[in-house]
Amino acid sequence: MEEKKTPDREPDPDRLLALKSLPAEVMARLTKEEVNAFLFEEVWPDSLQDKLMGYLVDEGREE
Repeated sequence: MEEKKTPDREPDPDRLLALKSLPAEVMARLTKEEVNAFLFEEVWPDSLQDKLMGYLVDEGREE
């Protein structure tokens, strides 16, 4: 059986920096699929959004 491979594309540098900036305890809770979604996907799974709730910024929100 073939293993799923990571896409041959490079992650967005800003997303990679943001991922590396997360606390170790948050990183430890993320699955491989969630990390890949963080780096490459426009729409994240609910589980990833839930784990990052305290770190997300709503760019459309006016303050």
